[in-house]
Amino acid sequence: MSQLSEQEIVRREKLKEFERLGIEAYPAALYEVNATSKQILSTFKGEEGEAEWHVSIAGRIMAIRLMGKAAFAVLEDQHGRIQLYVSKNDLQRGEDSTLWDEVFKKLLDIGDFIGIKGKVFKTKTGETSIHVHEFTFLSKSLKPLPIVKEKDGEIYDSFSDPELRYRQRYVDLIVNQGVRDTFLKRTQIIKTIRDYLNEHGGIEVDTPVLQNIPGGAAARPFITHHNALDTEFYLRIANELYLKRLIVGGFEFVYEFSRNFRNEGMDRTHNPEFTVLEFYVAYKDYFWMMDFTEQLFEKIALKLHGTTDVPVGDNIVSFKAPFKRIGIIDAITEATGVDISAMNEDQLRELCKKHRLEVDATMGKGKLIDELFSELCEKKFVQPTFIIDYPVEMSPLTKKHRSKPGLVERFELMINGKEIANAYSELNDPIDQRARFEEQAKLMERGDDEAMFIDQDFLRALEYGMPPTSGIGIGIDRLCMLLTNQASIQEVLLFPQMKPEKQA
Repeated sequence: MSQLSEQEIVRREKLKEFERLGIEAYPAALYEVNATSKQILSTFKGEEGEAEWHVSIAGRIMAIRLMGKAAFAVLEDQHGRIQLYVSKNDLQRGEDSTLWDEVFKKLLDIGDFIGIKGKVFKTKTGETSIHVHEFTFLSKSLKPLPIVKEKDGEIYDSFSDPELRYRQRYVDLIVNQGVRDTFLKRTQIIKTIRDYLNEHGGIEVDTPVLQNIPGGAAARPFITHHNALDTEFYLRIANELYLKRLIVGGFEFVYEFSRNFRNEGMDRTHNPEFTVLEFYVAYKDYFWMMDFTEQLFEKIALKLHGTTDVPVGDNIVSFKAPFKRIGIIDAITEATGVDISAMNEDQLRELCKKHRLEVDATMGKGKLIDELFSELCEKKFVQPTFIIDYPVEMSPLTKKHRSKPGLVERFELMINGKEIANAYSELNDPIDQRARFEEQAKLMERGDDEAMFIDQDFLRALEYGMPPTSGIGIGIDRLCMLLTNQASIQEVLLFPQMKPEKQA
């Protein structure tokens, strides 16, 4: 254990005082709560004739101001903060003044949990408060909290270092009130999506995290070893192929909020562990999916903000349907002034080099086109835009376009310069799918460590027949970044991945 600070030593001494007084510092008793800070502050008016309101509430002490035989304190629960008024007369029981003299005045620290019962009232300054009549100690805090001070709109002693905030998210949530709000909004976003999918007949399912083959996406997987089976497994990079197996099995609308893992770089929009929503709907195509997706996104924005115009950085992003649609080839042509539609691999590589993009011999035609779009086009699409009709080389799981040779029926949704969703008319021809997998295998032989494996069981499933289907993957973390106006993915992940902490 690292050396204790002076305040930590003092708090441990207080534990001994609790023991001496016969008071449990960590009681196992149930504490009944009948109100929250938010309910009290939003409901109580303090008007003449208003009925007395006696409440029972619990939370963490965030401030204490002693004034002789009385005190004001601030209690924080999940919903906010509320002021308490405490006096010696109210806590004293006959001749016994232990609760006031020993516990409240001497042993109570900022960060401790208490339960109180009392009457709601308005102070002379008009602040809604609780006049405490009963006080129960619930849990002792042995580490002092960083106290964030505010004066004249200025913040002092803020707990703002990103590494500390992400590593000690529990402290971040306590002292930085806006952080909790971000994660409550994340929960609301996911609930809104789930409700919308359920209303339209979606069935929520679970698929394996440990997989024999890391399929459904082009990405480098994490590898682990299963001792009982003495075999290697992969943490899933996507759940696509399992959800499509369920469409083969007779389900017509399935979805999953999938925790995925990709052994790749970390930056402001990438974390090796992330959440994706994928859903697949039988008898639909990518045109239907575009319509459904823009309606879904519009609904989420309205639910969260009450408007479709959402502030994102310096921009206002409109989630009002319909969204713009543009072909990926047209987007690259606009950016480069060159029509790439008939270019072969060597010509594409030269075009990449001309624009000083990093390419190598392992990159096939699909990756080269992806590099051109990612580096030269993607950031230009601030307002929601469907990038549609990708070359077949970029999309090994996608149905060939019904009227445009060499292309597939795929779209990516770009918002604020980043991909938020990826969707297809799903490839359901098992012979074509096998040929696409074999092309991926050739890329793997060339050294492409993100090329897809051949999934023989998935091919077998397709041979039993899969109806026409459209599917989509939506990056939940990036969507939450957009809708909560956060510039870093770490701000919408409760516990983002970090290097191991150095031990003292």
